[in-house]
Amino acid sequence: MKVEIKNITPENLESILHLRVATEQASYVETPAQCLADASECDSYVPVGLYADNILVGFAMYGLFLNECEGSKVWLDRFLIDEHFQGKGLGQIMLRALIDHLRHIYHSQTIYLSLFENNQGALYLYQKFGFEFNGELDINGEKVMILQEKNE
Repeated sequence: MKVEIKNITPENLESILHLRVATEQASYVETPAQCLADASECDSYVPVGLYADNILVGFAMYGLFLNECEGSKVWLDRFLIDEHFQGKGLGQIMLRALIDHLRHIYHSQTIYLSLFENNQGALYLYQKFGFEFNGELDINGEKVMILQEKNE
């Protein structure tokens, strides 16, 4: 399978805006339209489309956020697989690709994300990849998880 992480362009914008999670997941992640509105207000966000064999299957938004006290942090801020492509293992494939992508472009040992703990599907996926709670809450009350690269 060919996996690609592509920037949002006029050519794929309409397709990106039509991505949806399952109804029971809607309270856990913002729609792509909401994410793009957030990205228009904050230059640190990078919204992208997730493609499998040239088919748009998901959306993510990440960025490098600078904090005077804590330094810089790489956040995988939004991640979704469209409801029509869920249950096919694409969440794992795309999360692996995103982790590799973030480490490559930001050269960061640590990746942050946050979620509501009752989002069991996402929690299971993130824990499977080694993300762990760090005891912090983000500004929305979501629990922060981190993935630290293990030096072997």
